[in-house]
Order: sequence, then structure tokens, then C-alpha cells
Amino acid sequence: MLLLLKTYNQLMNEKQYVLSATEINIIIKRLALQVAENVSDDNTEFIVAGIMPRGFSIAQKIVNALSAIITNPINLISLTLDKDNPSEIVLDKQLDFNHKNMLIIDDVVNNGRTLTYAIKPFLNYLPNSIQTLVLVERMYKLFPIKADYIGLSIATTKEDHIVVEEKEGEIIGAYLK
Repeated sequence: MLLLLKTYNQLMNEKQYVLSATEINIIIKRLALQVAENVSDDNTEFIVAGIMPRGFSIAQKIVNALSAIITNPINLISLTLDKDNPSEIVLDKQLDFNHKNMLIIDDVVNNGRTLTYAIKPFLNYLPNSIQTLVLVERMYKLFPIKADYIGLSIATTKEDHIVVEEKEGEIIGAYLK
């Protein structure tokens, strides 16, 4: 019985990874290429807003990959909001977002609320475009938003959660919780 209990506890503590660090790096390169296809013809400044904390880490990696393949000027900013009560949104830089191409990045889209609210500070301007990118998309939208660029789309139960694991700015995996 003790052996059975120990085995059960080990299984419960093991993370069920849906993406490894290696897979995430491949996905980031692919996503950067997809984004580049849509902005490379336009020499307009490209603003990438990463939702803190993990969305910003992904945004940094996307910007690094994009810098090697497009000539557009790229400006990386962070966007902070309380995902449970997203009424107040803080940008680390106040820029003129008029006539710019924008990309908002988050780690996981669950119901669409965070991405919907993340667009809010840019609605006072007239950007050329606002697109969204997520590493992992779950399929339970409650808000009318769809990510334009998706690393992995996964069907889960409503009780399941996807956790993107980060350590010292590096994305080391995504697992089902």
C-alpha cells in the first residue's frame, strides 16, 4: 500500500509537459517568420507589447528572432495588468501608437479576457494594425478575440490549466496542470 501511495504521489507531482524548451524555441522561430511575412513589406515601425511576466519573455524572444529577418524598426514594450481584474493597464513606455503596426504577446490564451483588455490602451490611437500572438491557445473563449499567431492549440477541459514555466527569463516548458 505504501508503494502504491508513493507511486500515486510521484505521478501527481510530475508535470505533464505539452511543450519542451526545444519545441518552444522552434515554435518561436516559426512564429517570428509568420509575423515577418505580414510586416516585411511595410517599413512602418513595429511595436511589440509583451504581457508581463511570461508574455514579455516570449516577446523578447520574438523580437530577437524578428530583428534578424526584418528591417522594420522594432520597439519592445511591456504591458502589466491584473489578469483576474484587468481594469488598470500599465505600459512601461508611453509612445505614439498612431500609424504603427502592433503585436500583443501573451503566454496562454484561456478565455480571451487578458488579450481583450490588453488592446485597451491602444484604442485611443489609430494604429495601422493590432495583431495578437500566443504560445499556447486553449479552446474556451468567453471573449470575442482570436489570436492571429498560435504556437500550439490544445483542447483541454475547463478545469485544466496550461502553465508556461519560466526561469531567469528563459521559457523552459509548458505543462498541463
